[in-house]
Amino acid sequence: MELRLDGKVALVTGGSRGIGRAIAGRFAEAGAHVMLVSRKADALADAAQSMAGLDGEVAWQAANAGDPEAAEACVAATVERFGSLDILVNNAATNPYFGPLVEIDLARADKTVQVNQLAVLTWTQCAWRASMKESGGNVINVSSIGALSVEPGIGWYNVTKAAVAHLTRQLAGELGPTVRVNALAPGLVKTDFARALWERAGDRVAARLPLRRLGEPDDVAKAALFLASDAASWLTGHLLVVDGGALAVPSGGV
Repeated sequence: MELRLDGKVALVTGGSRGIGRAIAGRFAEAGAHVMLVSRKADALADAAQSMAGLDGEVAWQAANAGDPEAAEACVAATVERFGSLDILVNNAATNPYFGPLVEIDLARADKTVQVNQLAVLTWTQCAWRASMKESGGNVINVSSIGALSVEPGIGWYNVTKAAVAHLTRQLAGELGPTVRVNALAPGLVKTDFARALWERAGDRVAARLPLRRLGEPDDVAKAALFLASDAASWLTGHLLVVDGGALAVPSGGV
């Protein structure tokens, strides 16, 4: 089955690198027009240039995903340029703290919540008001398998990703039947964002996974394409785990 998004318009936060860039590329290859959003203009320009010549047009706008005013401006710019917003991918995330929860300072805790959790709600609200309320649409949130497990060091990050999983279910219940809302829960993927994790213990983790390798950004992008396509037309409120089998390993195995 060929999954196509011809005529659709997508916006991807955190779209200049890693998982977001891979998702945007898959969407554009499938015929969608894509607006890339992240903080750094040079990285966005590079990402857009790498997608030149694909079936869908790719544009970009620099913005901080945690800024509600920026969210509204980017959504408005997308609708103005392409005529609608059919697919929103809430992918942008941050993790400024590594350590036990009892020692996290409130400034970094608040920043993590603002970008990882509240931004999911804010961007979805903007997309709903600007286009999806009238025309319907599709929201894909990027959570994590950390939402389903306990891990040292990144506990607060995982708390925000657990909130994303529940936000997905809540929004799916409220925005149906015209808007589908689903989430992806990636395992350990070889991105710059997760470099500290996979460079330190990647070989050990991969050796214990049922599929014997870490994830690549395109593994998650292909799952996102499925959720965005008509092939997933009866899926909403779902958390799709893409982890190479990590959650199938007996407790203590990874």
